[in-house]
Amino acid sequence: VTGKGEVFALPDIGTFTFSVSEKASTVAKAQETATTKINKAIDYLKGEGIPEKDIKTVAYNAYPQYEWQQEACTEFRCPPGRQILTGYQVTQSIQVKVRDTNKVGALLTGVGATGISDLSGIEFTVDDDESIKADARAMAIADAKDKADLLADTLGVRLVRITGFWEDSGGIIYGRGGLEATVADGKGVAISPQVPTGENQFVSNVTITYEIR
Repeated sequence: VTGKGEVFALPDIGTFTFSVSEKASTVAKAQETATTKINKAIDYLKGEGIPEKDIKTVAYNAYPQYEWQQEACTEFRCPPGRQILTGYQVTQSIQVKVRDTNKVGALLTGVGATGISDLSGIEFTVDDDESIKADARAMAIADAKDKADLLADTLGVRLVRITGFWEDSGGIIYGRGGLEATVADGKGVAISPQVPTGENQFVSNVTITYEIR
C-alpha cells in the first residue's frame, strides 16, 4: 500500500546571492576593485545585523581574457589570426542568509546601493525542516495504514506484520513568491522590492508491504 502526507509551512529563512565581476590589466588590479565593492556590501550587511556566519563566499574565480586578432589579408596571403591577452577578470559571489524574512527586500535595496548590480538566487526555506518532514512522513504512514486496513477488510484477510517500508520524500515544493524590480519614488530614493515568501509544501510518499493471512 502507498500513502501520502503533505505539510505546508511558512518560510522563516531567506537567502540571496550577490556577485561582482571586474576586469583589469592584471589579476591584482581586478582583485583590488572587486574586493573593494564586496567589502563595502559586506560591511553594510553587518551593519544591518547580519552575523558573519550567515555571509559566505560561494564562488571565486580569476581567469584571463583574450581577444581574437586577425591581420588584414592581402591579395597573395591571409595571415593566421591569434589570441591576444587583453586582461583578467575576477568574479566573487556571496550568499547571504537572512533570519528575518521581512528584511529581505530592504537588504536587497541596500546591497544594490553599495554598487552591486548582480543580485540573484532569492529563495525562502524553513530552518528546522526535519521536524516538518517528520510530520509529513507520519501523515503518509497513517494514510497507508488506513488504506491497508480498508483493503484487508475488503479482501477478507488479516494484516500480520509489516515486512517492508520505503519512502520517497518528494523534496520540497516551494511556494511561488514574486520579486518586483526596485524603482525610485520620484525623489531619487530607492523603494525596496516586494518579496513575498509564499508557503513551502513538504511532501512524503511511502510504500508499506504487509504480510497477510
